[in-house]
Amino acid sequence: MPSDGLPDDSETLKAMLLAERAQNERLRQIIKDLQRHQFGRRAETLPEDQMLLGLEDVEQAAASDAAGAEQATPAARQATVAKRRANRGALPAHLPRIETTLDIDDKTCRCCQGDCG
Repeated sequence: MPSDGLPDDSETLKAMLLAERAQNERLRQIIKDLQRHQFGRRAETLPEDQMLLGLEDVEQAAASDAAGAEQATPAARQATVAKRRANRGALPAHLPRIETTLDIDDKTCRCCQGDCG
């Protein structure tokens, strides 16, 4: 601001200075709020994965206690063994089996050019 536009008396100058300082403080507060809004939440909070790491020890202890209690009774042990032995991949015996062998024309190995068949 050019010095030509400033008043000469000190009281008016002090009032203008206080008004400028108040506006400056308001602008600083606005900038601070915007920075907190943009950067603050991510910096202050932990990702969900990180929070779960703190609970991992508790979960492991609870699981080992539950496993120990489950294995304590013979009936529970039998159920666990039976569950482990279940073969879910095999087909039932009453289904017919069809075995097909395909013969290919080219019986040379792609890697070593030797005979494959």
